[in-house]
Amino acid sequence: MIGAFPQQRIALSTGVELDVVVAGDPANPPMILLHGFPESHRTWRHQIPELARTHFVLAPDQRGYARSSKPAAVEDYAPARIVGDVLALADHFGLDRFTLAGHDWGGAAAWMTAINHPDRVARLIIINAPHPLLFQKTMFDDPAQRAASQYIRAFRNPGLEAHIAEIGVEAYFDKTFVGHADRAKFAAEKPVYLDQWSQPGALTAMFNWYRASPIIVPALDENPPRPAFLDKPFAPMRMPVLMIWGMADTALKPSQLEGIDALVPDLALVKVDAGHFVTWEAPEAVNAAIGTWL
Repeated sequence: MIGAFPQQRIALSTGVELDVVVAGDPANPPMILLHGFPESHRTWRHQIPELARTHFVLAPDQRGYARSSKPAAVEDYAPARIVGDVLALADHFGLDRFTLAGHDWGGAAAWMTAINHPDRVARLIIINAPHPLLFQKTMFDDPAQRAASQYIRAFRNPGLEAHIAEIGVEAYFDKTFVGHADRAKFAAEKPVYLDQWSQPGALTAMFNWYRASPIIVPALDENPPRPAFLDKPFAPMRMPVLMIWGMADTALKPSQLEGIDALVPDLALVKVDAGHFVTWEAPEAVNAAIGTWL
């Protein structure tokens, strides 16, 4: 396992306390890194040292994860609350504009922050996280993506935590998460995951990100009404965007890249031969892509 990063416990104006890795010179351009499910700041363990050479880097354990605050209600994990944390973290450090990077759910939070607050996000880096419009559209238009996303329905099942308690956190880890990446790469990190997942309330909080999301994930045999906004104009992104995509991702299909050009006029797309967890499955490629783009 790569050495641990020192963290600061920061109380935000949104009412939560986050553990945050703070690295680099505060005089350098600021960058915020958002991890996804079911990880922590360690998603970025290969990127933080490199980025901190030229940037002031903040990498929080987001609400619900690791030892950061875990509000009890599902609605505490609604997108607006997550975006609020991002802006509050930036405000805490006096950052008016910043580069924002996100992977997986962190990428969803990054998209939403940039869409709703383009005045705050100078540049956007997205790693294996679909644009929200395209993700919802593929739930209706791409049978392969709908099938691949059925796990979201499982995560929303209120009985999931009881099932995990019955079989044990380690068994759940071995049966599910490990199957989405190279098993050998998990060996050193497994104790970290098990420690973080075993914190009181952590699993429920992590799943509540899915439960609070407005995204519609129909069952395979379901034919729900199509949301009208899917076929209406959607405002394009106003800042430069770098997308890094692990093309062997089993959860997010290539359809997530179809039509992205129209939504992101200033787009750099880098495809990588790796799975969903590309930040640590192919760190050299990710670091090279970010370094070149920056």
